[in-house]
Amino acid sequence: MQLEIVTPDKKVFQGEVTEATFPGASGAFQVLNNHAPIVSALAKGAVSFTTKEGKQSMIVDGGVVEVKNNVIVVLAEKVVS
Repeated sequence: MQLEIVTPDKKVFQGEVTEATFPGASGAFQVLNNHAPIVSALAKGAVSFTTKEGKQSMIVDGGVVEVKNNVIVVLAEKVVS
C-alpha cells in the first residue's frame, strides 16, 4: 500500500507500507492491504505504520484520512515531532 502524510506546510512521509494504524475520531483503527474505501476524521494521536525498514510512528494533531485502492492519504493539521 502507498501511504502519504501531508500537512499544510509540507509532505511529511510518502512510501510503501504493509499496515497503518490511525487515531480515528471514534477510536483507533488499522488499515491493511485491500481495505474497503473509507474517509475518517482523525483525533490527536499516534499514526503508526510498518515499512520494510520497520515500525514508524508520528503524532498528528487532527486531520482526515482517506483510503482507496490501496492508497492512503493523511491530511494532518500538523505533525508533532
